[in-house]
Amino acid sequence: MIIKTDTTTVDKTDSLTATMEDYLKVIYHLSKEKKAVRVKDIAKKLSVKMPSVSSMLRTLGEKGMIDYEKYEYLELNTKGLDIAKEIDRRHHTIKKFLTDILKITDDQADEDACKMEHAVSDTTIDRIIDFMEFVKNCPRVGEDWLDLFDKYRKSGKTDDECLMKMKKFAREYTIKIKNLENN
Repeated sequence: MIIKTDTTTVDKTDSLTATMEDYLKVIYHLSKEKKAVRVKDIAKKLSVKMPSVSSMLRTLGEKGMIDYEKYEYLELNTKGLDIAKEIDRRHHTIKKFLTDILKITDDQADEDACKMEHAVSDTTIDRIIDFMEFVKNCPRVGEDWLDLFDKYRKSGKTDDECLMKMKKFAREYTIKIKNLENN
């Protein structure tokens, strides 16, 4: 999987493990909460021992993801920040899909999103985002609803066809209701 941002291009599959990504994400979140991120903050957040954190920080430093000197505060550099933001975006997208579309509980969705964020391709993330927009903009309007999703995604997400489908579905549904009432 390739992560491309305005400033960085990284082939994630060759360079980062899921654990490394988790560390980057935790550092990212801690840096938003605190002025300075320390080893003990990371250890507490990840429920690991401080020597494990120190070891991972050395690895992330060698990979050019963080700026860190032993016994000092640390921070994500541009490359690490870009990757952390992308991992965070993936997590939030998957979690939102699980909670809003599939109605999974918040805690379960968070746990599942944490596992899935490392394995899902960019294409799948983009399709999940498109699908969530589609569901909001084009309510279910008959059996061909999911077929319409592909058209919706490819046509620039216009609502015209959705509106026509809704009107057609409403007319047909009204007729079915009248027929049921007359029987």
